[in-house]
This record gives sequence, structure tokens and C-alpha cells, in this order.
Amino acid sequence: MYRISLLILVLIPVSSFATVSVNDVLEHYGKLAKAKYEDSLISAQVLQSAINSFVVNPTEDNLAKAKSAWLAARIPYQQSEVYRFGNAIVDDWEGKVNAWPLDEGLIDYVNTGSYGTESEENPGYAANVIGHSSIKISGETIDVSNITKSLLADTLQELGGAESNVATGYHAIEFLLWGQDLNGTGPGAGNRPASDFNTANCTNGNCDRRVAYLQTATDLLIDDLEWIVDRWSEDGAATQNVMDAGNDQGLSIIFTGMGSLSYGELAGERMQLGLLLHDPEEEHDCFSDNTHASHYYDALGIQNIYHGTYRRIDGSILKGPSVSDLVKAANPETDAALTSALNATMIAMSNIFNTAEGGEAYDQQIAEGNAAGNQRVQSAIDMLKNQTREIENAVAVLNLGSIEFEGSDSLDDPEAVFE
Repeated sequence: MYRISLLILVLIPVSSFATVSVNDVLEHYGKLAKAKYEDSLISAQVLQSAINSFVVNPTEDNLAKAKSAWLAARIPYQQSEVYRFGNAIVDDWEGKVNAWPLDEGLIDYVNTGSYGTESEENPGYAANVIGHSSIKISGETIDVSNITKSLLADTLQELGGAESNVATGYHAIEFLLWGQDLNGTGPGAGNRPASDFNTANCTNGNCDRRVAYLQTATDLLIDDLEWIVDRWSEDGAATQNVMDAGNDQGLSIIFTGMGSLSYGELAGERMQLGLLLHDPEEEHDCFSDNTHASHYYDALGIQNIYHGTYRRIDGSILKGPSVSDLVKAANPETDAALTSALNATMIAMSNIFNTAEGGEAYDQQIAEGNAAGNQRVQSAIDMLKNQTREIENAVAVLNLGSIEFEGSDSLDDPEAVFE
């Protein structure tokens, strides 16, 4: 069993740090980032160990353990996504580890009946690197005989300028562990057999190359996480960028991440778009049916940044001066309203999460005709939109001027989605 079996909803109280400076808040924001990325690295190292054990002894039990490690690794990482949008270093790096959606036919064999064989937008749509020693893209022959970090990161990632050519990161690893989810909006996730990695008794061919790709992608994920942890060290470039930005701009970085993830990214691109289309291809962790957890921990990341609180994977609590303290000092009613909105979002996300853990996966909840599931997801979207309005009110209370959050056609111009 590799599902997350328990959800603990923590409604974080208003912080007790009554008098803090903006500098205190910015310093703690950097500490929270380092802790989240450290936890992401630690859990990815556990994943790496599980994968290494699996490929040595490719049983179904060991595959399930690797899947469990992948699911656990997503928990701290998703809580770090609130550092996107405001921090250029994170934005420039993030695509290496969490780019999505991906055209999985670039990497390995697919069911062509459901996937197809070509795409006008992506010349690498069905290249199947694992199945070939060379591939031809736009008339150019590319040697892929040796599956190396450089091949994945420097050649295949966004090959031919197509963003859906995702060769690295969590989702490439997810696809290799689970395989395609061929169930549409019906029950069930990907169901790749462990024997796809059994070089002594191989199914679907090229097991040695599949093993090499899985281990190389995982090793590369470790490298990339080590890089970002270093950038959030006390003297790291990301930390210094925040501290050097000045009070108003530093706070704007924090609120930009909160508002953009809340509105355009999570409510819009990751939730409203898939709900409008009733399309499981638009769900974030689509191979593993882990999307409910991915969304939950994204939302939790917004909440814990606002309150300056993060529960580490060892169970310890990191808590310190927060933007909530500043907003409360300026206008207690605004802080209370935003705190309430964040809590309401987590309750709505918990409803999705608990339903999925009970057997109705996220892709089933967004299916056409599932009125209760659709409403459950729409309610969470509405709560995210509401908390974004309260984030804007907090920005106004702190006199930070106008901050532009990421938008989404699915929210701002829904008709455009169908054009």
C-alpha cells in the first residue's frame, strides 16, 4: 500500500510574535525556505535509496516501496512552491524538478491507442528515448545511446523548444515508476509492472535503459535539490536577494509568491482548467493519482508562509516572525480575515484529499457528470480565489502598492480555454 493514509489538518493560530521588524520576517522567510528544501532533499535521498534497492531486486513489493518514497518526497517539496513567482532564482530553477505537464512518449513506450504517435506542437512527442539509441528531431539525429545527466538535463529537457518535453524531475520519475494512467476519469492509477526493470526477465524491452534512466533522473533530482538548498543558506544568493531587496520589496516577494500560487497557478492552471475540461491529463500528479495531495500541500505552503510556521518531516516545528505579525499590527481585522480565508481553503482541500484517500481519486472528482466531485473541487477553487482577495487586502494594509499576481485564462477568460 503506497497511498498517504492519514491527513492531519492544522488550523494555525495567529502568531504570538507581537512586535517584529520587517527584517525579522525576511530572515525567517529565508530560514523556512532552507528548511523546506532541506526536507525535500532528505526525502529525495530516501527515494533514491528505495529506487536503488528496487532495481537491484525488482519485485512488486520493492516497486511499491519506491512509490511510497516518491509520494513522501512530494510533501515537503509542494510546500516550497510558494517560493516561486517572487524569487527569480527559484523560478529559473523550478522547471528542472517540477515541470508539468509532460509528454511521456519522449521518455518511454506508451499506449499509442490513447496517446497517439505524433504532435504538431512537439517533435519529440513519441521519440521513446529508452527504446532507441538515437532519435531524429526536426531532421537532426541525436545520439541517446548513453543515458547521462547531461543528456537528460542539457539535451532532452525542452527538446526542440517544446516545454512538454520534460525529461527530468519528479514527474519523469513518477512516469517511470507508475507508467501511464490509462483509466481516464475511472478508478485506478498507472500500473507499470516491476518486471519493466528486471534485466534478467524483462517486459516491454530495454529494461537496462529504463533502469539507467530512472537512476539517472533520480540522481539529477538530488543534484538540483542540493543546489537550491545551498542558494537558501544564510549567505546564499536567494537569501541575499530577499535581504537586499529592502523592506517593501522583500515583503512584495513574499506576497507575490502567495498570491500567484493561490490564484493563477493553483486555482487556475492546476484546478479550474482541468475541471472546465473534465480532463485527467490536466491533473498535476497524473500518473500516480496523487494530485489531491499535491494540491493540499501547495495550499498548506501558502498558509504556513503567512504564519511563519512549518512542520518539518522529523515532526519538529519551525516558527518565527511572519507577515501575519506585520498585518496584525497594522490592522487586526485584516489579519483575522486572511487567517480565516486560509483556514477555509484548507478545509476545502481536506474534503478533496479525504475523498481521494477514501477511494475517489482527484481525476474521478473532476469527471464530467460527477456533480458532487465537481462541486467539491469548485469549492476549493472558490476558497483559493477568496483568500487571494484577502491577500490583496493585506498588501494594501501594509502599503506595498500594486502587486501583480499570476493570472489564468481558466479564471479570467474561461471561453478562451475552449478556443
